[in-house]
Amino acid sequence: MPLCFDLDGTLGSFDGGYHLLRQALGELWGEEPSAEDLRACAGSTDWEIVDELHRKRFGGPLTLSGYEAYGRACLGRFEATFHPEGRSPVVHRGLVAGMTRLLDAGRSVWLVSGNAPRLLEFKARMLGVDARVKRLGSLPHLDRAGLIRSALAGCQGPHLYVGDRPHDRDAAAQAGIPFLAVGEAAPGPHPALGPEAEAEQLVQAVEALLMPI
Repeated sequence: MPLCFDLDGTLGSFDGGYHLLRQALGELWGEEPSAEDLRACAGSTDWEIVDELHRKRFGGPLTLSGYEAYGRACLGRFEATFHPEGRSPVVHRGLVAGMTRLLDAGRSVWLVSGNAPRLLEFKARMLGVDARVKRLGSLPHLDRAGLIRSALAGCQGPHLYVGDRPHDRDAAAQAGIPFLAVGEAAPGPHPALGPEAEAEQLVQAVEALLMPI
């Protein structure tokens, strides 16, 4: 019964991350896409975003090797920016600690994120996410709902997705599982926690959502 969590905005934030993404693409493509280009992208995962920008700039789809090159370049930008002598991310410590409590209670916990896989691993370490939490980053040709379905494949429910944005809420609905919001940016009838919530509040919210009706 995987309990799946988004990372950015849900467990913490890496301010300026989209600027680093643009810098990484500028390094590879010779010119950075504009902030307007980035905002115009319809997808919410790195694969979707970079593929859409690639089609706009070069008139064709992103290749697997091109995506791997992006992942390396973007990871390098984040490693050079976020480190003990540099900038630190904002950590939603209670929510991160709550994931560990869920693991200790025997739950299967996943990070299902729009970040490229190696970047997701780096961000998870920076936020202090328990190493036992399984990671599933953005994969070629999958949207966020597809990533969630991949994490749930072959597993019995109940399942759950925790996120902070409308695209997280919508992906949970497409995957047919309950949604728990962090913050106020994804309104709806689902329950919500503040980013400052304590670990026990997360555990209680999750258990209430999973309780049979």
